[in-house]
Amino acid sequence: MTFSEINVAPDLIAALAKQKITEPTPIQTVAYPVLLEGKDAYLNAETGTGKTLAYLLPLFCRIDPKLAATQMMIVVPTHELALQIQRQCCDLAVNAERPIHTLLLIGGTVIDRQIEKLKKKPQIVVGSPGRLRELIQLGKLKAHQIKMLVIDEADRLLSEEGLPAMRELLHVLPRDRQLVFVSATEQDACREVIAGIAPKLVMLQTAETPMNPNIEHLYLICEERDKPDVLRSLVHALEPARAIVFVHRTETAEIVASKMAYHHIEVAQLHGAFNKEERKRAMEDFRSGRANVMLASDVAARGLDIPGITHVFNLDAPTLSKAYLHRVGRTARAGASGVAITVLTGAEEHLPRRYEQDLGIVMRRVRLREGQLLKA
Repeated sequence: MTFSEINVAPDLIAALAKQKITEPTPIQTVAYPVLLEGKDAYLNAETGTGKTLAYLLPLFCRIDPKLAATQMMIVVPTHELALQIQRQCCDLAVNAERPIHTLLLIGGTVIDRQIEKLKKKPQIVVGSPGRLRELIQLGKLKAHQIKMLVIDEADRLLSEEGLPAMRELLHVLPRDRQLVFVSATEQDACREVIAGIAPKLVMLQTAETPMNPNIEHLYLICEERDKPDVLRSLVHALEPARAIVFVHRTETAEIVASKMAYHHIEVAQLHGAFNKEERKRAMEDFRSGRANVMLASDVAARGLDIPGITHVFNLDAPTLSKAYLHRVGRTARAGASGVAITVLTGAEEHLPRRYEQDLGIVMRRVRLREGQLLKA
């Protein structure tokens, strides 16, 4: 399929071409006609399948650029994802030469500046539930003309913890608004909540994406206490152009970052212990290349699409195969190749067999010897 075959507007096709995007992904193909008609929908597809553009392309066509009012609200759980989506909105508008303006509204920043920018009446706002709700309560963000609400990472935002804030947002929007729920994972509790909010929604799913064949899967066994030193040796041995290191705990990230810095390896950190400005700076350092290694938790890095990642290191191994799939899917994008290395303790040695069986991959054991990576 081509974008022309699913009737995407020519100016948007030209805008995508400037980003070297020439063919729609399966979720973009099925979502475009449904969302263009204004129907409520649930987009469920794997990480890295283009879900953001799957809803932005049709919803852009439903925005009236001549109307100086907020017409679409995109709600996300993390500041990093909000920034990424806002950037995509801006790129799409500029490259298509459409006078559609997007404003980022997240906590941890000076609210007075956001209030001042709202006076320019952006057509799209992207933000976190707390800040969006606060601005609506203050009467600064006018919700009466919002006709589209996107809830990205819906399984998190509609969890037991996040649901009250989302219900408040839904309550102040017009009744005839279009609802779009987006998620890479599917949970029964989330589906039940969505069914209650939008009983007539269209379920848009694509077949599970097979594991990218361009990823090489490796694993290494060591003692838990040796993991930071092993990671340092792996980075020296492989010299990744850009790598993400996944850890479970903030404490682990800080220990690893300290050891890497001691050995003159620049590391950016993206986890919950950092405030908004620190996380923004970390993302800028990583994207710009000032740091070629990023330490991240699953939650902080969720939904991020960072080009050029050559290596993924699982310093703390995920127990679920689907979590492994999501993590390693950060590399080998757009036809490139990538390497995923999982560092395990002896007690975790069963995990590679689980990944192989569940994901249909082959994992090779490697060893470090005198600073060199040896494959079994």
